[in-house]
Amino acid sequence: HPATTPVLDAWSALPSWARDEAPMPDTTTLCHGDFHLGQLIRHPEHDGWLLIDVDDLGTGVPEWDLARPAAWYACGLLAPDEWHRFLTAYRAAGGTAVPPDGDPWTALDVPARALTAQTAARSVTKAVAAGRPLDEVERSLVDACARMGSVSLSSPAS
Repeated sequence: HPATTPVLDAWSALPSWARDEAPMPDTTTLCHGDFHLGQLIRHPEHDGWLLIDVDDLGTGVPEWDLARPAAWYACGLLAPDEWHRFLTAYRAAGGTAVPPDGDPWTALDVPARALTAQTAARSVTKAVAAGRPLDEVERSLVDACARMGSVSLSSPAS
């Protein structure tokens, strides 16, 4: 499939630890393990948000918990105002995956790229298996993989 090349190129450009070919950096922080925006619910009595579905809770690298919303934002699948609102609330709550201010991509670039490449690969595989063209979202993921080659990593590639 023509989408295979940009997806594999994006995957190959990741640091070896992001491809599970070397040990990850510090993995001692408590993490959700399956975080996405659907895991947040409003609780009327607490006037705030609750994190649900903690069956994958464990230790890991907190940046990977934010990989999915960061990837969706970078691919154009999460509106900038929603990303900003989420990131602002995350920082205000003391979230440790990103610096308390400044550029969050120094921490999120590699996890967001990895999740984008993984999701794009799964999308291409499903489309090929179904004998159909890529849909709009799948095309956005593959296009993001193609763009990754022109933008160097924000995080150390060690």
